[in-house]
Amino acid sequence: MSTPLRLAYLVSHPIQYQAPLLRRIAQEPDIDLTVFFGSDFSLRAYKDHGFGVEVAWDAPLTEGYKHVFLKPLRDNGTVSPTSPISRGILRALTGFDALWVHGYASINSLQAILAANALGIPVLLRAESWLNDRDRSPLKLALKRLALRALRPAIDVTLPIGTLNAAYWRHYFGDRVPQFPMPYAVDNDYFANRAAAPSELRTALDLDAARPVILFASKLQPRKRCMDLLEAYSLNPSSHLIIAGDGEDRPRLEAFAREHALTGVRFVGFQNQSVLPRYFALADVFVLPSRHEPWGLIVNEAMAAGCPCIVSDEAGCHADLITPGVEGYVFPAGNIPALFAALSGIFADPNTAAEMGRAAADRIRSWSFEQDIAGLRAALAHTTRKLRA
Repeated sequence: MSTPLRLAYLVSHPIQYQAPLLRRIAQEPDIDLTVFFGSDFSLRAYKDHGFGVEVAWDAPLTEGYKHVFLKPLRDNGTVSPTSPISRGILRALTGFDALWVHGYASINSLQAILAANALGIPVLLRAESWLNDRDRSPLKLALKRLALRALRPAIDVTLPIGTLNAAYWRHYFGDRVPQFPMPYAVDNDYFANRAAAPSELRTALDLDAARPVILFASKLQPRKRCMDLLEAYSLNPSSHLIIAGDGEDRPRLEAFAREHALTGVRFVGFQNQSVLPRYFALADVFVLPSRHEPWGLIVNEAMAAGCPCIVSDEAGCHADLITPGVEGYVFPAGNIPALFAALSGIFADPNTAAEMGRAAADRIRSWSFEQDIAGLRAALAHTTRKLRA
């Protein structure tokens, strides 16, 4: 094409997981990407309510692609349906060929969708939800069904992040809104190339080289269910357990470890993205026992680093990334005996973790930014007839 297609992407704020993908899209010569942010709070150190500590990301969040920070009507430094709220969205989208929007349950997203409709610009919708991602009352489900039925005519295509998300869109939008898979992926090469655990890290953590290592890395809050992992670990504490993260549950977890004399547990606090690959390399298995987890991109990162994973069946990634007994195991969320059995399966044979780690690395190579580019191109070709997939 002589003239690149102008694609606008609207999202709440710069997100560490998304920045590498946006840089990759910006390299496409026939896609002229501009990212519109509602807030810039993540570019500074800020108090993350999930981690419970001040967070300053050490990865570049806005480099390598064009971006604009919209003028705020409301921005309280958090993400919610009512923050951020921006002004000038209609004017900002004028002249674009398509709008890609992340999420729909916020005033900013709805503003952008309506503005695109008014301008005759096709809307590509990407979001994380799946049908069992959280508990909802019958009334809330009925209201949600009505809201999405009203939204459906405003959406041209959806960009499912995985199998469960695709089922969500089919449930609410039916077959009238086409789907073009755009998998939830991370920069696989980044984690694969940095997955080296120097001996000084093992020494600093005072880890016995003869004992395998279990890793948990996430926010320490009830929904992440780290206590389930700690209880399963306590049934046979012959390995080491590294807990990376902070949050409201940390005092309770530390108290449990003390009361049960779990001397193999290490609490290492929040670890930034540049440091995590060393922990993945150190671990024999990564565990994500969450409830109501829309996806769990930390699992992608661990797999890219060659680490097998045990995940709950309420982590949205399980349906696409983990074949039980191959790349790891899937267990029913909250079922501690089942989690213990999965850990026992990993450590039953000295070679099992390494074999599963290789399988995990192989699996995640095909769940990549290149698939995202293909899905985005197919969606743009369908909606604009200006790109060819």
